[in-house]
Amino acid sequence: MATAALRFYLVTWLGERVVADVRNAVYSHVLRLDPSFFEATKTGEVLSRLTTDTTLIQSISGAGLSIALRSAVTLAGALVMLAVTSPRLTGMILVLMPLVIIPIILIGRRVRTLSRASQDRVADTSGIAGETLSAVSTIQAFTLETLQSERFAESVFEAFRTAVRRIRVRALLTVIAIVFILGAVTFVLWIGTQAVVAGEMTGGQLGQFLLYAMFVAGSSAGLSEMWGEIQRAAGAMERLEELLEAKPSVVAPAQPAALPERSEGRIEFESVTFSYPSRPGTLAVDSFSLDVARGETLAVVGPSGAGKTTLVQLLLRFYDPQSGTIRIDGVDISLAEPRAVRNRIGLVPQETVIFGTTAKENIRYGRPTAGDAEIKAAARAAAADDFIVRLPDGYETFLGERGTRLSGGQRQRIAIARAMLKDPPILLLDEATSSLDAESERLIQEALDQLMKDRTTIIIAHRLATVLEADRIVVMDEGRIVDIGTHEELVTRDALYARLAKLQFEASGQSQGV
Repeated sequence: MATAALRFYLVTWLGERVVADVRNAVYSHVLRLDPSFFEATKTGEVLSRLTTDTTLIQSISGAGLSIALRSAVTLAGALVMLAVTSPRLTGMILVLMPLVIIPIILIGRRVRTLSRASQDRVADTSGIAGETLSAVSTIQAFTLETLQSERFAESVFEAFRTAVRRIRVRALLTVIAIVFILGAVTFVLWIGTQAVVAGEMTGGQLGQFLLYAMFVAGSSAGLSEMWGEIQRAAGAMERLEELLEAKPSVVAPAQPAALPERSEGRIEFESVTFSYPSRPGTLAVDSFSLDVARGETLAVVGPSGAGKTTLVQLLLRFYDPQSGTIRIDGVDISLAEPRAVRNRIGLVPQETVIFGTTAKENIRYGRPTAGDAEIKAAARAAAADDFIVRLPDGYETFLGERGTRLSGGQRQRIAIARAMLKDPPILLLDEATSSLDAESERLIQEALDQLMKDRTTIIIAHRLATVLEADRIVVMDEGRIVDIGTHEELVTRDALYARLAKLQFEASGQSQGV
């Protein structure tokens, strides 16, 4: 009993350890893949591989491994005893074994293929569920509940049909294993009976041989059953290997160039050309050249699709340009460690990401080593402290998945506090005040003015106040620089900027020289 309990503990521990290590390895690897990977892969697909696929591997590496080892040891021992009892009949069994094993292997391969397909269909359902549940408000607003339920049901049914095909082949594998194994035993028993009649062996020896033959049959049946499970887990492992073998296109060189210890925040774009991997025929940035001086505030404006946000992604080295060079403090960032580049940049994105944790921990993402006092100081500077202290548990309040308990403006202020806490030499503001009302924008603008002091700041902006206070304004269209100057200069000489200014500025009731 004690041995059985120890065996159960050890194999169960092994299964849990294996699946934990696999999940950690896959998750850590996926986190380091660049955005181009996620352009073609749904988040639900990745989650399915992290959960469902690893659970299949767990069943094999835990209890399944125990059964397989026990069956293998029993089979080996029974074969030895068969050989001792009757070498002649044992030789016949060994000759017949390939006739049993070969069909099991061939059908097992089919099980593996169908298992892979079944897991793919399950991943499809996970992708649909993840996509729709994250946008449930939109679905309800457009009364699409029935449509989405039908789409999900269709995906579930497709997964069910694929699973049924796998189950049929798996059942065939079991039937063939049982029929072939028992057929072989029956045939050998018939030969043994003939030997007893001929006086070549005793009835006791035949009975003893038959007992060992049943052990061989039972162990072989158990191993054939586990072979089907192993093939199913192999299909899941193939899907996990695909994730582990995916390589980021943005990597650090073998000997990365070191950025200066003290950053000046100088930025240089030299003939940069780039198109997204998903749209190779369309240039998002075309022969873009620009120098940004230390401490300069540069605004980038232009119509949608002009390439403004692409500049931010290139600076953060989420992508590498097809040609041209981007330098920070004189160092080509393609030769530097991506993490070293990103550590020098603070980002306030257009779409704020709030994690499913407390307000304090969301701000702490800016600098994980920051103390509570520093977090609160950053929140006050970002005009976020007032609304945070009014939350049910203050800074310890759980903000909900994606910050569902906050308004758009409040989420934006959390993001600004996060950037303030990081205290970077380079600041990227991708329409950082786009979700704020007039009062909040005024408060945030005052905080941003303090944050931008002595920093190099690139602002992707349409809002009036931010654009007017920039040292220079870059007008972009179709990935190219159309003009550069101050608001007063551009509004008189650049038709595109004048049109943008009229659309964006006059709507606020201020002409600003237009």
